[in-house]
Amino acid sequence: MTEPLGADLTRLAALHGVAVSFRPSPDRTVTASAAAVTRALAALGVDADTPEATRAALAARERELAGRLLPPTVVRWSDGDGPDALADLPEGTRLLIETEQGETRASLAQLPPGVHTVTATAPDGRTARAHLVVAPPRLPTPTGRSYGLLVQLYSLLSGRSWGMGDLGDLAELAGWAGRALGAGFVQVNPLHAAVPGAPTDPSPYRPSSRRFPDPVHLRIEDVPEFAYVTDPERLRELRERAARLRETVLGKGALIDRDAVWELKREALELIAAVPLGPGRRAAYCDFLAREGQSLEDHATWCALAEVHGSDWHRWPQGLRDPRSADTARARLELMDRVDLHSRLAWLTDIQLTAAQRTAREAGMPLGIVHDLAVGVHPGGADAWAQQDHLAAGMSVGAPPDAFNARGQDWGLPPWRPDRLAESGYAPYRRLLRALFRYAGALRIDHVMGLFRLWWVPQGEPPTEGTYVRYDAEAMLALLVLEASRAGAVVIGEDLGTVEPGVREALRERGVLGTSVLWFERDWDGDGRPLAPDAWRADCLATATTHDLPSTAARLTGEHVELRDRLDLLNRPVEEERAEAAADTGEWLDLLSRLDLLQGTGGGADTSSEEAEIQAVHRFLLRTPARMIGVWLPDAVGDRRPQNLPGTWDQYPNWRLPIADAEGRPVTLEELAASARLHALMEVLREEG
Repeated sequence: MTEPLGADLTRLAALHGVAVSFRPSPDRTVTASAAAVTRALAALGVDADTPEATRAALAARERELAGRLLPPTVVRWSDGDGPDALADLPEGTRLLIETEQGETRASLAQLPPGVHTVTATAPDGRTARAHLVVAPPRLPTPTGRSYGLLVQLYSLLSGRSWGMGDLGDLAELAGWAGRALGAGFVQVNPLHAAVPGAPTDPSPYRPSSRRFPDPVHLRIEDVPEFAYVTDPERLRELRERAARLRETVLGKGALIDRDAVWELKREALELIAAVPLGPGRRAAYCDFLAREGQSLEDHATWCALAEVHGSDWHRWPQGLRDPRSADTARARLELMDRVDLHSRLAWLTDIQLTAAQRTAREAGMPLGIVHDLAVGVHPGGADAWAQQDHLAAGMSVGAPPDAFNARGQDWGLPPWRPDRLAESGYAPYRRLLRALFRYAGALRIDHVMGLFRLWWVPQGEPPTEGTYVRYDAEAMLALLVLEASRAGAVVIGEDLGTVEPGVREALRERGVLGTSVLWFERDWDGDGRPLAPDAWRADCLATATTHDLPSTAARLTGEHVELRDRLDLLNRPVEEERAEAAADTGEWLDLLSRLDLLQGTGGGADTSSEEAEIQAVHRFLLRTPARMIGVWLPDAVGDRRPQNLPGTWDQYPNWRLPIADAEGRPVTLEELAASARLHALMEVLREEG
């Protein structure tokens, strides 16, 4: 049994947003350990190692709050009254507001949306400055409803790919899906920059940087300077090697090898970067450098230093571990050619991402490309180095134990410090959102509950020894709504699993869509049976599956159980797992039958029972009021394999599989476009959607 926390430690933790308990279910409360609470406070710069230190820290915090005129960041929704923090100021306090647009005002009335600065001067002479976020009340609701495709980009190889899917393939997919299928969007995995080195962590959810995309996704031939390379013979040789690499994946059953792809592309891009830019291109590149500023310089510097010292900055020479040190400044000058190369690659990738979105919109898609924002970054990567003053040292993001994982989870991602975010007016968060919304018609936020709180796990401890740390959800949401509104973009929150009461309601109030996956939509407050379509929420993206779940074909056939059994991942006898899975699937098929959704299936007499059932599942999704319907692209050709099998590392080829058909044969983008099975499924959405 966990030892009770003292009153002083409990009070101190509350004043810093550190939870001393949590409720994994409505009828159960778990108390955090004193060690977990103490270490979370230490990561926030608060010493609570001894009773004396705890009392001193508590007294200091109470004095600070009692004497504070304003918190560092305050929020004003444009349809509401002034923030409570401003309303509670002493009578007679004068306000001076410097707007983002450079105006000076003495009133909150009719402030434009933006992040402004407010200075309060109290009658007793005290003054305080704070960031004032003014945001629209909510995001606009998407007009009409749309359906689209969900795909892991690396898995989508065309006859022109260099061994994995790229941004040229994304543009082709979007142009075809918009024009030929009537699709309204294409959702992809995070395209954030990966941590370099071999072997690279293939997970797109543990990137080096969320701020900049990964140049491994570049379509080399689409870079204008490609045509003017002075060593075309070397470029031809690289393209031949790329063709062989592609063929090993598509024709010989090899796994996608991101490292091998990057090695070829890196050499090609170095040849391309040696070509002088024309005047117009040079001006555009200079504009990009000016716009991205310090963030890009830091990212490119980290990339250059990683080539010399390895990809974990904690192991670099001491003077280089600080991005603002004199040693780092000298190294940047010495490596200026490499810094410029990595800056150029970021620019080229930004151009192709923007082009893919433009292609999607020109093809008639109301949303276009839906990009994915990962929860955090690799602790040794570029963002963790450049933003270390905003990150909680010695902590990792994860999840507490629950009904599905008794040991909890540790994702190995350092969390942002809520206090430092607030002090900076959430500057790194704002820059991140602004960058992604430049080329996204919509943004999916992985584990959107992290805007409210995150489970912090002390380094070296199991996930069970963590605790929740709270963020200013109002500020996080206000900035999200502000930046998305400016971009005219939709936001989708991945809110699957255990969700704190009130979170979904708060997101819905601000226009953030949720995520609903068919197999999880049951009447959990009632009989637990599948939820009828008219009982589903409207403000969501509804899908049959995701990248972390079995494909629909695997679930219908029970192959997901057999896979986990082969890998020795089951906690119960396989017979029990099979029986439970069959019962679960059977309940859904019974509902589909009662709703007459298994009738009139497209594809004619040759349509398989499994194919008919997959079509029926999507007919069901169309019966719900969901504003967006997502089709997992591998489902359209009967792929049996999950792209990621949680709980595995080297037992399963996570994030390395090309899209394949029901027999496991890789399917190219060109073959997808000609697939009768895919067209039959999409016709269901066209006719009934």
